[in-house]
Amino acid sequence: MKKMINNPDNVIDELMSGYVAAYPEYIRRSELHQRALIGKKRNPQRKVSVLIGGGSGHEPGFLGYVGQGMADGVAVGNIFASPSPIPIQAVTREIDQGHGVLYIYGNYAGDLMNFEMASEMTEIEDEITTVAVIGNDDVASSKTLDDRRGIAGELLVYKVAGAAADFGHDLAEVRRLAQLANDNTRSMGIGLSPCYLPQTGKPSFDLEDNEMEIGLGHHGEPGIEKTTIRTAQETVKVIMQNILKENIYQENDDVVVLVNGLGATSQMELYIINKEVNAILNERNINVYKTYVGNFITSMEMGGFSVTLMKLDETLKGCIDHAVDCPNFKEV
Repeated sequence: MKKMINNPDNVIDELMSGYVAAYPEYIRRSELHQRALIGKKRNPQRKVSVLIGGGSGHEPGFLGYVGQGMADGVAVGNIFASPSPIPIQAVTREIDQGHGVLYIYGNYAGDLMNFEMASEMTEIEDEITTVAVIGNDDVASSKTLDDRRGIAGELLVYKVAGAAADFGHDLAEVRRLAQLANDNTRSMGIGLSPCYLPQTGKPSFDLEDNEMEIGLGHHGEPGIEKTTIRTAQETVKVIMQNILKENIYQENDDVVVLVNGLGATSQMELYIINKEVNAILNERNINVYKTYVGNFITSMEMGGFSVTLMKLDETLKGCIDHAVDCPNFKEV
């Protein structure tokens, strides 16, 4: 697999340098740690700060969602690996305004360990209160909610948390609304082709040319079934059956739809997928309140996509409608 890089060992630092150079009006590197990025745009009504983070390779996630109406800072890890506690603590120190910090991260062993460690260090050493919401929207990864991975649905949780913070809510309420968004969110994806890790040049998983994997994780974690490639209609039907059998989306509910590409799937394909998602929701009289289609949380050049639904109440609608200005995500 061809990649336009320099030294494979320097890809993360060079990625971050290039990102900061592209968006100096939005973001800066922390003076406390090179893997900590701090936002420059902040609503003056905001008391609580929002910190996101995770491994690299998911661009524009996660660094692309620091900005007005979203996160205040991001801790960046190696490719598909959690940031260490040190940059997480560095971001926390820089973004805290005396009202506490909400952490949002995915349900992965490394993230759980490092964010929890950073929280303990920060509360003891810096006397900053932190709370967390842990993304676990991937229905394919486990039957048990506590064991599910966080995938593209985390983006919608960021948006709700950022809006709640902008509305001036305290830490408990910002966390409550972010958790509500997380609880109302379900996702499932498929893989068509692997990505290749810069340090090794090896694929993240193996598929035959005529195969697809249903339920594949964003890092190449095994899904629930390998099968021959199906049509978009057949594939979306399987995904939606698994999402809808969670029984949290009922007739006349309002939902957000997120169709997320994993890096190498064309916009044409993503819109065809969205057409099939809408057809199924229309059949069930579930109302699409807002739709997002694009590459939001990727896996480098992996082929594939995920579908996310988030159920809305009136409060969550207000959060989803709130204006956002990030380098990679803008809504007026």
